Amino acid sequence: MPRHWFSASLLSRYTAFMCCLLLAALGLWFVQSDPRGFWPLTMLVAGSALSLVGVADLVQTRRAVLRNYPVIGHIRYLVESIRPEIRQYLLEADDDKLPFSRAQRSLVYQRAKNEPSEKPFGTLSDVYEDGYEFIGHSLRPQPEASPEQLRVQVGGEQCRQPYSASVLNISALSFGAMSANAIRALNRGAQLGGFAHDTGEGSISPYHREFGGDLIWELGSGYFGCRDARGQFDPARFEEQARSAQVKMIEIKLSQGAKPGHGGILPGAKVTPEIAATRGVPVGVDCVSPAAHSAFSTPVGLLEFVAQLRERSGGKPVGFKLCIGHAWEFMGIVKAMLSSGITPDFIVIDGKEGGTGAAPVEFTNHIGMPMREGLLFAHNTLVGAGLRHKLRLAASGKIVSAFDIACVLAIGADWSNAARAFMFAVGCIQSQSCNTNKCPTGVATQDALRQRALVVGDKSERVRNFHRSTLKALAQILAAAGLSHPSQLRPQHLVRRISPTRVQLFSQAHVFLQPGELLGGSTPHAFYAESWRLARAEKFEPAT
Repeated sequence: MPRHWFSASLLSRYTAFMCCLLLAALGLWFVQSDPRGFWPLTMLVAGSALSLVGVADLVQTRRAVLRNYPVIGHIRYLVESIRPEIRQYLLEADDDKLPFSRAQRSLVYQRAKNEPSEKPFGTLSDVYEDGYEFIGHSLRPQPEASPEQLRVQVGGEQCRQPYSASVLNISALSFGAMSANAIRALNRGAQLGGFAHDTGEGSISPYHREFGGDLIWELGSGYFGCRDARGQFDPARFEEQARSAQVKMIEIKLSQGAKPGHGGILPGAKVTPEIAATRGVPVGVDCVSPAAHSAFSTPVGLLEFVAQLRERSGGKPVGFKLCIGHAWEFMGIVKAMLSSGITPDFIVIDGKEGGTGAAPVEFTNHIGMPMREGLLFAHNTLVGAGLRHKLRLAASGKIVSAFDIACVLAIGADWSNAARAFMFAVGCIQSQSCNTNKCPTGVATQDALRQRALVVGDKSERVRNFHRSTLKALAQILAAAGLSHPSQLRPQHLVRRISPTRVQLFSQAHVFLQPGELLGGSTPHAFYAESWRLARAEKFEPAT
């Protein structure tokens, strides 16, 4: 290595550090002649402090950048720490989805604040881009329905207390992941707007009950709120909570879109007395959500658990939520419905594009089926088994606008759930710091001072406004398409561009089974036929 290159390299690496030493030396020199002068003292203090930083950088062993570039190397870490904010506010295009685009977030903010969300001068979308979607309109538009009319009855033949659900509800958001004030604002908004609030698997907290909004109680594998000392399901504790008038439906969580097949853990340091009391776990001890349920281990066992919960809740609608994985496992559950005669009242299909507080990157990116494919598969399986009319299907995963709702309703859903959209409504700015306890808007934190910034009265009104404005937009879409209710939406109402010169109706782009098609073994679709052959009611494992 040439000596002159080595010297130049050393000079570039240590210039900032040497300047700090020089600044400290000059400050000391000038202080001796002017002990009370502002600038001499400033030079001495600043130079000495930065020099100490440089020395610390040279002796530390964790960061190679700082060892090679003392003092000035900190700029790299500073810029990296504010990179998301710089990108989001200065560099991000309106349609960059990270994971939600600025246009999507702005739509929620405008509707939550009751501000006009209309766009002047025409669409900004490239309508000739592959994947562009639109809805066909009718030459005989219908009168626009009111948002209050856009509801669906949930509860099958085995349900004694059916529930009239809005076609848009708040998806699972647990207390613990969400702050107390966020839960309060969401639930009060649901109460004001007449729609449902899913508790998430963290159980029913006092903040869910404060304003009396309708609840969907989600039961995860940890059975929080209805577990015994060993973490097993406790029927008596379940019955005590489930019979509350505020609880309208019970949802068994089999898997979550953002991390299906993966359990969870809330570190003991975060298990506060409030969270411990809500979940029924010890204070300060790691709170574990196992990957699998202990109350059942087979498709038939799942349905027997559904029947048990329905009976102990007083006949309320009971269903389950899952992200579709192995096709034969879901089909095994459907075969178990046929063999046992037990049918859930609803099924929620969660997509892998759904959100979470924290998940391994591989799970977020590469595990689980996207929501639309999962929804279509579940709808087709139930139709092919002759069971679709006996239960309701819901869709959850990255739903923001009325058009998002229309798309999932057109391919098989009866209603939709949204989580992150309602988080935007209560103030979330997509800082993606949910797992740090340092949420800047007080939405996803247990820091009392941070969540104090979230004013419940104001944010709950925004929750109601967003819900109502979105359903009003859906009613306008339906009216323009010549429809009066979401249940009338069909695949032929929506269109997707598949090339610069070709478009397809959703009914052409997707496979749709006929009623009972799977039962006779006559389906011509190889994927469905083979998955149905592998499915077993008595085991989740495939037949050989």
